[in-house]
Amino acid sequence: MLAAAALAPHADEVIIMDRDDLPDGPMSRPGLPQAHHAHLLWSGGEEAMEQIAPGMQQLLIQAGARYVPMPGSLLTLTPHGWVPRTGAPMQHQIVCSRDFLDATARGHLLKGVTVRSRVYAEALTGTPKRITGVRVRDLETKKTEDVSATLVVDATGRKSHAARWLEEIGLPAVVESIVDPGLVYASRWFRAPDGAEEYPVISLQPDPGLGKPGRIATLVPVEGGRWLVTLAGTLGAQPSADTAAFESFARSAAHPLVADLIARAEPLSDVRLYRNCRNHRRYFERLKPWPAGIVVLGDAVVSTNPIYGQGMTMAAQMVLAMRTALLRHGLADPDFSSTVQRRIGRVVQAPWDITTGQDIRFPGATGPRASLAGRLTHRYVDRLSSTAMSRPKATKALFDVMSLAEPPTRLFRPDTVWEVIKGPAGPALGKPPMTDAERAYCSPLSASIRTRPEA
Repeated sequence: MLAAAALAPHADEVIIMDRDDLPDGPMSRPGLPQAHHAHLLWSGGEEAMEQIAPGMQQLLIQAGARYVPMPGSLLTLTPHGWVPRTGAPMQHQIVCSRDFLDATARGHLLKGVTVRSRVYAEALTGTPKRITGVRVRDLETKKTEDVSATLVVDATGRKSHAARWLEEIGLPAVVESIVDPGLVYASRWFRAPDGAEEYPVISLQPDPGLGKPGRIATLVPVEGGRWLVTLAGTLGAQPSADTAAFESFARSAAHPLVADLIARAEPLSDVRLYRNCRNHRRYFERLKPWPAGIVVLGDAVVSTNPIYGQGMTMAAQMVLAMRTALLRHGLADPDFSSTVQRRIGRVVQAPWDITTGQDIRFPGATGPRASLAGRLTHRYVDRLSSTAMSRPKATKALFDVMSLAEPPTRLFRPDTVWEVIKGPAGPALGKPPMTDAERAYCSPLSASIRTRPEA
């Protein structure tokens, strides 16, 4: 939808082809199975969205989404300790359910856009030099139709067939890379206790350096007075759909905080699993020659471990890269598509490197190991992360890059390097930095405060 909004001012007609009938409100649909799990829109993505469609943030907040300043409204446990919540806001998140985000966005982004529902793309049309359209099949009549287009944008997600379609018209195979830690997601909705509707966002992260399977717990307060709790585990520690085991799995995470909170909360749903969580990168920008008339973006280019919450933010920044090229060159430029695809490759490379560099360290993870340069970079980032637990300037640098508000070069600015050289100013927080009011929502089991399970 965001890509359609970016293209609409520059095209005679923009058509969205979708397998689903798009609902009028925030309802689940088959084409968005991941909507049952936690989603975050980081400030880098929200700001990109705002440039493309001004007023989007205000619309979301007015409709019921939460503006979450960081770190003040976060309870985050990293491998190095709890992130302090003091000081001025550094970045922010927009927090709501994915179905709510999509429903709110449709009314704002699809003005002047044609939507064709119950159709799906089967192939590209054209030659290795230029894509001229897409072949679609109607799910009701089963008939196919070739739809011509000046530009085809593939935003079909993790299951994109763009690489195969490009081969079918005579182009070389697209280079791909997969890093799979065996991650499985399990999510469940809860009613927030009275007064806890705007509880801090909680993220309990595993330590890949322990040589043990990772267990993750996330609690996101969203619209409608609900908590969306997402648990995840890598190979050897994967959660199940058993509702009776949900709380006990949460208690096995790096800290029992999420388990202590949901022990007193009312469940609103069963447990939903999501298994397609591997990191998958398709290097479309390396394909030579790149044909005119097609751009691939979103999860079709790179899908990363959802626990890092960067998917929507990366997608928004890819669309912003396309819009920037539109403003400078226009659709008629024969190099427009290749220019955009190269820029998209640059947008996603650093998040890909950071995510996969962590995930490959979990036991049983498959995929290419980090290069020497990659390992050295991760050692540096690890030192920075440790320093960030007690030095606000280092915390700011880390949040700037995590939120994709600034490029990764932010981590290597002289002032940041100096913080890393100095190292931690003192020990990290060993207990969650909670107020008495926040702690009151925990079950009595939370008396057994700990930082991490024994290694």
